[in-house]
Amino acid sequence: MQGSATVVIDAPAIDVWNVVSDIRNTGKFSPETFEAEWLDGATGPALGAKFRGHVKRNEIGPVYWTTCRVTACTPGEEFGFAVLAGNRAVNNWHYRFESRGPSTAVTESFHMPGPKLLDVAMFLRKRRNIRDMTKTLERVKDYVENGSADPDR
Repeated sequence: MQGSATVVIDAPAIDVWNVVSDIRNTGKFSPETFEAEWLDGATGPALGAKFRGHVKRNEIGPVYWTTCRVTACTPGEEFGFAVLAGNRAVNNWHYRFESRGPSTAVTESFHMPGPKLLDVAMFLRKRRNIRDMTKTLERVKDYVENGSADPDR
């Protein structure tokens, strides 16, 4: 299962990348992950760095921590990470930053490996992820362009 959302932000790609790739900002933008922190001595984005996110699934629960590993880290171009169950990736999140003059098109995407069957639960999860990615990117846009993120959007 996979999906994506794109929002154009009126700022240079590197400025938007710096906000998104600092996972400590996640709680300002994500509807489900309300905090995140670097692990194992990491202090910022780097290929292979690990962090954990505190998640409130569907904004109602359950609440749990996930461990993630950075899988893509090119300043101003891309940032990605895998959500891990042990050492196995159960979901992959990726951001691509495309300069468009003074603006940046930011695409957030996810890919969950596994069966190709599309049952009702998978359809609902995909729909939820796309809605939440759009909400996240709109909050990033507000933050970068106006200096604030509206968590009630």
